[in-house]
Amino acid sequence: MDKNFYMQRALVQAQLAAQEDEVPIGAVVVDPESGEIIAEAHNLSEHSSDATAHAEIVAMKLACEKLKQNRLRGLDLYVSLEPCTMCAAAISFMRIAHLYFAASDEKGGAVLHGVKFFEASTCHHKPIIESGILQEEASLLLKAFFKNKRKSKA
Repeated sequence: MDKNFYMQRALVQAQLAAQEDEVPIGAVVVDPESGEIIAEAHNLSEHSSDATAHAEIVAMKLACEKLKQNRLRGLDLYVSLEPCTMCAAAISFMRIAHLYFAASDEKGGAVLHGVKFFEASTCHHKPIIESGILQEEASLLLKAFFKNKRKSKA
């Protein structure tokens, strides 16, 4: 299993989000046993008028629908940015086995930063976590997106 391959797929989703004027974050749900990509998604919050339509949530919902189950036990999640508190909680409830993310998010992240959700005593399930996969590519994409947003408002 090539972690860079799956993270690159998450970055492709992030690029799609940017093209749709959504915050460029992508997510991919993978079966580590077979290597199959179960679902891919990107942020849809702006266009769906749904603040909860983060890439992670959308990808996990699509995976559950495809597999016709309400949990994703044994599956892995690749995300281009450190998940927020809402997404970390959903990852826990979904029972994701491994969480891989590219860029850290000091302001909104909840895995290595902020509330550190998986360290809380009330967290029911903690995935194995690995960060920094294709971090520079993910960071550059986010920085370019927000730089363009600031320019268009000026």
